[in-house]
Amino acid sequence: MALEIETVSPETIATMEQRIEELEKKQKNTADVNALSMVVFSGELDKLLAAFVIATGAAACGMRVSMFFTFWGAAALKKSGPQAKGKSIVERMFGCLLPGGLGKRKLSKLEMLGVGRQLMTREMAKKNVASLPELIETAKELGVGINICQMSMSLMGIQAEELIDYPGMGYCGVANLVEQSSSSNTTMFI
Repeated sequence: MALEIETVSPETIATMEQRIEELEKKQKNTADVNALSMVVFSGELDKLLAAFVIATGAAACGMRVSMFFTFWGAAALKKSGPQAKGKSIVERMFGCLLPGGLGKRKLSKLEMLGVGRQLMTREMAKKNVASLPELIETAKELGVGINICQMSMSLMGIQAEELIDYPGMGYCGVANLVEQSSSSNTTMFI
């Protein structure tokens, strides 16, 4: 049985070389090893603490960090005080059920009607562990980027003036998250 060798046209070779060149360019434009992208879905105290500890630690090590807050994570960044005016009944209900204030965040485990949170807060202070507001201040100083999901804000009736003050806070959709994640070496979901 003889092998038949097919000749390849110069056009096919040129097309293949072009595709190889395009793939090599894409490979060179891979994710930035010094970039971290985080999706913060949870609004519970312990998970927010973990997210900000990781974010500030990475930023302190020179990484570019971007946090995307969605659903309960977005609601966790509401500040204390009255709700914004002009909300629908459902939006006002969400506002009551998801009160603002970093000090009102509950633990995901061992909340025990607030006793667990108090114990955790006391132990953190005793052991010189930064509180959530302190971690957020550190994140500001280190240039950690925060983006809030516009869909979550709309769905829950959260208005920009109800959120904490954070320099450069952005409001975007999932397309922005995908773009940031695709250029980051690591993406985390908390």
